[in-house]
Amino acid sequence: MSFDTATMIKRDMTKLKDERFDRRAVPEGVVEEPWIGPDGWEFRKLNWPSDDPPEAARGSILFMTGRADFYEKYLETFHDFHARGWNVTSVDWRGQGGSGRCGPHPHVGHIDDFATWVGDLATFYDQWQASHAGPHIVVGHSMGGHLVLRAMTEQRIHPDAAILSAPMLAPAGGSVPEWIAQGIAKIMCAIGRAKRTAWKPTEKPLEPYVPRQALLTHDVERYSDEFFWFRERPFVRLGPASWRWVERAYASTRKLRNRKKLMEMKIPILVLATSTDKLVDHATIERAVQLMPKAEMKLFGPESAHEIFREVDAIRSAALSACFTFLDRVAPKK
Repeated sequence: MSFDTATMIKRDMTKLKDERFDRRAVPEGVVEEPWIGPDGWEFRKLNWPSDDPPEAARGSILFMTGRADFYEKYLETFHDFHARGWNVTSVDWRGQGGSGRCGPHPHVGHIDDFATWVGDLATFYDQWQASHAGPHIVVGHSMGGHLVLRAMTEQRIHPDAAILSAPMLAPAGGSVPEWIAQGIAKIMCAIGRAKRTAWKPTEKPLEPYVPRQALLTHDVERYSDEFFWFRERPFVRLGPASWRWVERAYASTRKLRNRKKLMEMKIPILVLATSTDKLVDHATIERAVQLMPKAEMKLFGPESAHEIFREVDAIRSAALSACFTFLDRVAPKK
């Protein structure tokens, strides 16, 4: 990194910190509106155009959130990219946030198959790419990172670059082997519990209870933002996943860990990861990064939990600096 680039990033980080962004208010200029999928499903979409004229915008970011997420959780991160001149778009996954529910219970995260989400992403991406200036960057967190990478390996989307934050390439290793966990989920689906909750309201199925905040972020205030939005917009709240989600998650992560497809991935990818992540398996992420010819990683240790973009200021600043430097290098303004 050159002295000028390092100085610019430091100045930008100081500016972002000094602005004291209000994480509990939708910023002026943001447009929230429905997007209707090809099957008639109504999704909730956020679009934040750059303040620059369209021809002067840095490019366009599509941010896809994780399991049980909703885009309000990442308004601060949207602001960080928007402040650098990017158009920012996000859409809640089918069955999450403001995009309805796929099962009978409003607080159970259910899906028939992860392929449904990949199809939704591919359709939305095509329309978004056609209507937004490039370069086109897709950012995916956790389950969103999994689905973004799967869509790319299946040649469904072709962004100029991608950023994956703690991507769910495999569940974190625990006391239950993966094949047994999937087998249990299959049995539960077979006996009629496919749409029922698979675990108590924590974030780790089939494992001993761990306080939820400890799994997600060290930042108490950012963690509490989520509960503010639950009160402000109760419809975004979602709890544990269904047994079908669990079973299909294991199947989809195994499908994604195809060495040949990963080795053929030519899109530049930055992976933000935490070596002590308790929700996704870090060793699997390491192996995937080594297989993909244009992938690189910004690695954190115990100082960061799973939600890197919602961590304490020092971690967020380091992660954002890595993102900005990566994009300036691999996806310069066209």
